[in-house]
Amino acid sequence: MNRFHVHLNVADLDASIRFYRELFAAEPTVRKSDYAKWMLDDPRINFAISCTGRAPGLDHLGLQVDSSEALAALGQRLQAAGGTVIPEEGALCCYAHSDKAWTEDPQGTRWETFHTLGEATTYYQEGGVCATGGSACVSAPSDMPAKAETATSCCAAQSRCC
Repeated sequence: MNRFHVHLNVADLDASIRFYRELFAAEPTVRKSDYAKWMLDDPRINFAISCTGRAPGLDHLGLQVDSSEALAALGQRLQAAGGTVIPEEGALCCYAHSDKAWTEDPQGTRWETFHTLGEATTYYQEGGVCATGGSACVSAPSDMPAKAETATSCCAAQSRCC
């Protein structure tokens, strides 16, 4: 079953965790020094917040799927919708290893579709570089590198806000 995903950038992680803990009546499923995530069943959502130096507000929306086949099917639907779809295999982001595809809607909202393969011990690849070229960090899918070999420092830890 798919799960809706929302990722917000926050200025104060502790205050935000307190707020969302009360709103969701649940502790975060994942809690790190710069990140927290709730995997809720009611509503069925993967809600994440991070404090990595980016401007507070909506980072991206997404859909989390349970299998590689579901990710491929969702990718086909994104292609049919007419947006540029950028695949990311073996991404290391948000303390997880995932296969992903990125696009944006007509208003420019970034959408991530992903299948999580396992946990990771860091927010991004060691050395502060996105494992897959930083597609979560660019302004449009057309700016996303197509391969991990073109990684840049777009996801490098910036000034700590937490």
